[in-house]
Amino acid sequence: MMKRRQFLGTALAAGAGLTIAQRLGASPSHAFTLRNRARTAADSLQLHPFITAHPDAVFIRRTNIADKLDTPGKFSAGSAFMGELFTATNAGEIPFTHAMAVKPNLTCTSGTGNTAAGMGIMTDIPFVDGVLQGLRDHGFPGNNMFIREGNWLGDGYCASEYVVTGPMLESLVQRHGCHVYDFPTGRRLTDMTLDTLQSGTEVIWRDVPDGVVFKRIGYVAPYNDDDTFLLNIAKFKTHSMGMTLTVKNLQGMAVSRYVSFCEGLDATALQPASVLQDFQPDREQRIDALYAEHLAKGIPRWDRPGRNAVGGYGMETWAQRTCDSHSVTRVGLNVIEGIYGRNGNGFNAGPGAGDTPQDFMSNVLIFGKNAFLVDIVGCWLGGHEPGNFGLFHVALERGLCPTIIPDEIPLYDWNAGEPTPIVLADQVRTPLLSPYLRRDYNGQNEDLYHLVNEPFDYSTVSVSPVEARPERPEIIALQNPVRDSALFELRFPVETSARLEVYNSVGQRVDVLRDARFAAGSHSVRWMPGRLAAGMYLARLSTPAAVVTARVMLLR
Repeated sequence: MMKRRQFLGTALAAGAGLTIAQRLGASPSHAFTLRNRARTAADSLQLHPFITAHPDAVFIRRTNIADKLDTPGKFSAGSAFMGELFTATNAGEIPFTHAMAVKPNLTCTSGTGNTAAGMGIMTDIPFVDGVLQGLRDHGFPGNNMFIREGNWLGDGYCASEYVVTGPMLESLVQRHGCHVYDFPTGRRLTDMTLDTLQSGTEVIWRDVPDGVVFKRIGYVAPYNDDDTFLLNIAKFKTHSMGMTLTVKNLQGMAVSRYVSFCEGLDATALQPASVLQDFQPDREQRIDALYAEHLAKGIPRWDRPGRNAVGGYGMETWAQRTCDSHSVTRVGLNVIEGIYGRNGNGFNAGPGAGDTPQDFMSNVLIFGKNAFLVDIVGCWLGGHEPGNFGLFHVALERGLCPTIIPDEIPLYDWNAGEPTPIVLADQVRTPLLSPYLRRDYNGQNEDLYHLVNEPFDYSTVSVSPVEARPERPEIIALQNPVRDSALFELRFPVETSARLEVYNSVGQRVDVLRDARFAAGSHSVRWMPGRLAAGMYLARLSTPAAVVTARVMLLR
């Protein structure tokens, strides 16, 4: 069971009774006002209940943006997306007093910033702008929103990156009142070294009970703290690790000296001793044993020479450190922003003219609760075969995902907030070339940038059941009681015609919500009762095979 995450030092005493957002400097006045409103006033956000009910599902939302420089279009896509994912409510999952920790991919752009050359490196900033606006449109206070990047710390490898990206992000601060660089102590994220962080209150420390490499990890506050909803928004792009999607994006939550998961395991790389003490003393022996085991099992490309990030051993190290972190991380929602996708090395090199990366209008948002399952679908949509990536095998072994078989992941098309089951093989792919574990040894001569799309035999892996189909039609009220609207989940074992009606307490039909054919799987249908009186209502689902019902209480 996860331990409670806390700030260091005297912040515990000073912050007693405060929410995480208040401890990090957010004003409590807005939250106080909300708590003292009438009971029916919105004081929180609620994630779409269908997503909550299906934590192992992955959803695909298509966008329609013609050009990656279309700033208004990308902003509107982000805002509309939040309007579909969340609703404002009373006593919901995410109180307005909590922190909304948004984690875009804000890694080093090698000085290119938000130019056309640099935009494909980071999560699109206008899209993030729209996300923040969409959350604010629901009433979530901007001063309780936080955007951080561990790589920006004073002794990080791209510590000066804020000089390039700063103006873009400062504009978000100005418009939304969110926190990017600032802490309540008055210090700025970019001015601090590891030593000043370890003596302050800006790090959330988490023990890693089952860590292979880590015993403890420090995260930039408020990432990985209680009273925090983590909204992880990665970029759709390739990398030397394959594709750097939602799983890898959360690597950037960790503070400097902990953040570089692809580093070696030697003491020199992990100095000073204050950092080294947070690593398992026998980490190298553990990695040696796991690498040998996985090499024998035949994880694809694991035999590529190299103990660093370009070899199989280096990938074993990175995968285990990544899974250590995810084993103690609670994410509210994982999103891949793929309005446009980028191939290459994740930065400014790739297979294009002059060794440059290439961008493609993929027009897709991929999201779900489980980061590994989201990334498996993302890798497939990027033209790769997910079973060829060792990260997913390690995650499966460590219980972080129930399957690595793409076809077994429940997949839904997301259209204006309504999910419909779809088949992965029918989806449009955007092939993105990657330098991942190049086969240029033992007489092989693979191109530096390539698709990792060789066939993989999924019968060789053991997986857990994901979502079983019902034996007969079912209807479930995902919200009950309700005030303004109700959401019903309809589940079908096979494709069928069905009619969904609503009746009042005296048996009068008051609404016909759907009369159509449905594919096998789960569907959601929303009921807007309008001015109907408070009371008990009956939803009736009629199919040729069965008639089933669900009751819902309407409050006023």
